[in-house]
Amino acid sequence: QMVESGGASVQAGESLTLACEASADAIAGSCMGWFRQAPGKAREGVAVVGSDGRTYYADFAKGRFTSSQDNASKTVVLQMNSLKPEDTAMYYCGVYDAYGGKCSFREDFYDYWGPGTQVTVS
Repeated sequence: QMVESGGASVQAGESLTLACEASADAIAGSCMGWFRQAPGKAREGVAVVGSDGRTYYADFAKGRFTSSQDNASKTVVLQMNSLKPEDTAMYYCGVYDAYGGKCSFREDFYDYWGPGTQVTVS
């Protein structure tokens, strides 16, 4: 349904771009979100983009991460700059239809998830 790509091992301060593509039967043009889970920690929201282009970021992502959605290609991108060791985590993308409402970080709203892509910052 959803496939993430772009995870890698990088040095602190470097940048990385993650991409997530939704399959044909996944909901497109809706809320597409990025989440992450570090070892031993709960999964947390990173950024979510609505079909209208409105984007919401977690506090730790503001100013460093940028997300955008391409409705035509059903792809959402997460550009991460100035990476820190604490950004090390498995990054997941998810999607759900908010039916015009404000996009949310609530995980139980999301209908489809990707398997994740690992980001390691040292």
